[in-house]
Amino acid sequence: MSINEILVFLGFCIPFFLLTIWAVVNAAQKDFDSMEKKIMWVIIASIPFIGFLLYLAVGFRKGKKNN
Repeated sequence: MSINEILVFLGFCIPFFLLTIWAVVNAAQKDFDSMEKKIMWVIIASIPFIGFLLYLAVGFRKGKKNN
């Protein structure tokens, strides 16, 4: 594996990793209707590559921001 291939790989993986971390933290901070729904959204958000997309598309607006 050359250094260019490694850099391209990291260039694709790091943004997905950061967005996944953001989605998990955001889901953990929000107040959903029940604890089961909150746990479900944290688990969904933690799925690599597609979890944050699902959370952003569906779950992001379902939770209420805690003050």
